[in-house]
Amino acid sequence: MRTRESITAVIKAYDVRGVVGVDIDADFIRETGAAFARLMHSEGETTVAVGHDMRDTSPELSRAFAEGVTSQGLDVVLLGLTSTDELYFASGTLECAGAMFTASHNPAEYNGIKLCRKGARPVGQDSGLATIIDDLEAGIPAFEGATGTITEKDLLQAYSDYLNELVDLKGIRPLKVAVDAANGMGGFTVPEVFKGLPLEIAPLYFELDGSFPNHEANPLEPANLVDLQKFTVETGSDIGLAFDGDADRCFVVDEKGQPVSPSAICAIVAQRYLQKLPGSTIIHNLITSKAVPEVIAENGGKAVRTRVGHSFIKAKMAETGAAFGGEHSAHYYFTEFFNADSGILAAMHVLAALGTQDKPLSEMMAEYNRYYASGELNSRLANAEAQKERTEAVLAAFADRTESVDTLDGVTVELKGTPAWFNVRASNTEPLLRLNVEGTSEQEVAELVEEILGVIRA
Repeated sequence: MRTRESITAVIKAYDVRGVVGVDIDADFIRETGAAFARLMHSEGETTVAVGHDMRDTSPELSRAFAEGVTSQGLDVVLLGLTSTDELYFASGTLECAGAMFTASHNPAEYNGIKLCRKGARPVGQDSGLATIIDDLEAGIPAFEGATGTITEKDLLQAYSDYLNELVDLKGIRPLKVAVDAANGMGGFTVPEVFKGLPLEIAPLYFELDGSFPNHEANPLEPANLVDLQKFTVETGSDIGLAFDGDADRCFVVDEKGQPVSPSAICAIVAQRYLQKLPGSTIIHNLITSKAVPEVIAENGGKAVRTRVGHSFIKAKMAETGAAFGGEHSAHYYFTEFFNADSGILAAMHVLAALGTQDKPLSEMMAEYNRYYASGELNSRLANAEAQKERTEAVLAAFADRTESVDTLDGVTVELKGTPAWFNVRASNTEPLLRLNVEGTSEQEVAELVEEILGVIRA
């Protein structure tokens, strides 16, 4: 029997994640597969698609999970090597539940599982993970029916064909594209998806290697973009793309090697959707730039603001029938992709926009870069009580300069006499207080950051 504490240490708000051999092992994953199968069986499901990334431990753990699933009478389709968005494609097109073995951008010693229902619908703490935790704590009862079957299926070509139907790049002007796969799954999917298109790919770190020998597979950290920035300029590329480990996120740099903010990507993809589907609803989380709802409104769309996190975005996509959704962390969600996120699909939209006009990327994106942002700044605090106390202290410090406050996710403060705003919110998974600031100048943002962090870290 496992303790609840040991289980909740690895089953987080949105997924399962931990250090292999310390937090998780094959036996735990086998039991988790059985618990997930029980949950899916209770909802009338019969099949689970299982994919895995390039980490050394992923094949063994995915096979153990499959054994757990079949022990409860459900069938398994093993996909082998996949990106996370390819797993979502499988869940959507095969109309079955899914499990992706990856720890995304985490270091090599980590692994985990991203779970979804049929149609790539999310499984989170409030939508199934709590039930799985209860089952693991109580112990999985023996199943009295027949054991399920395991079959294998390769969907890479079908996934590539599907994406190319969604965004037609055949008629764009020729582009040179630098791609940093960070030794992750982008090195597996990009060559297939971009094959035969007017794109000259300059590959960087395409070798699949779960030890990440060149840099962490987390392009959200500026240090991990440095190689791509240099490589893009050296190769004379029109654009640079950086994928995280499981390739569900994509970051962009321009021809000068300068990062393009995920908010700007949200804005340009939203604009493309509104040209195709006038009046559509577009989702954005509350950390994206003010430029995003501005562009949506200017193009006749309806902007809907949500909390941070894929489960909230996906739920709101389904509720509103939104065409597209974007987050500041470079997760982009598409109605034609089962409301799921895909890094490469977002990249294809940017390539389509770039390749159907003559400006370089830096000029094309200039109209979407209207404000200055701090990026996400984290402060480690002792506990939830300390997080609450520091948040209240920040509100008190800005009380006489506050235009409005909302509490959709943490606190978002709009300031008087300026478009500047900031958000302070607690992490879902760590004892961190996260700060995001946006303003009209670098100086304004720097001064606000200094003042707010001075209160948080006092």
